[in-house]
Amino acid sequence: RVNRVLGHLLSSSPSTPAPLLLPLPAMSASSQHDPNCATLSTHVLNTALGTPGRGLRIRLEAMGGASLNDEWKELFSDVTNDDGRVKGFPELRTGTYRIRFETQQYFDALKTECFYPHVQVVFKVKDGEHYHVPLLISPYGFSTYRGS
Repeated sequence: RVNRVLGHLLSSSPSTPAPLLLPLPAMSASSQHDPNCATLSTHVLNTALGTPGRGLRIRLEAMGGASLNDEWKELFSDVTNDDGRVKGFPELRTGTYRIRFETQQYFDALKTECFYPHVQVVFKVKDGEHYHVPLLISPYGFSTYRGS
């Protein structure tokens, strides 16, 4: 549609639309998504301040065995951006994963005492689905859910 509208806008004659001028953008290799993998996103909101949780360290780990007592392998680590989000999570396969939110460091930077030094959210994924795991935090509480 964009190409058609641009073609009409750039046409020399109102009755004859110009040919489609712009190719549809191709996906780069890095932006292609394997439909057999799961995707992940998160969003941290500080409910005490009513602001995004900026600068909060997040670690994504995969369960290494069949039990939650088995080893966890770190897959990804980053810090939330100004909007409280992290970009660049790896694609995931069916399995059990954990996001660890380093809340102590976050609240220390705000010079605020907190009760939970970190929050761990353990969840299961299936191939081909998207999972949004938000975290709502305050110094003495937190909440999470499966978003969309």
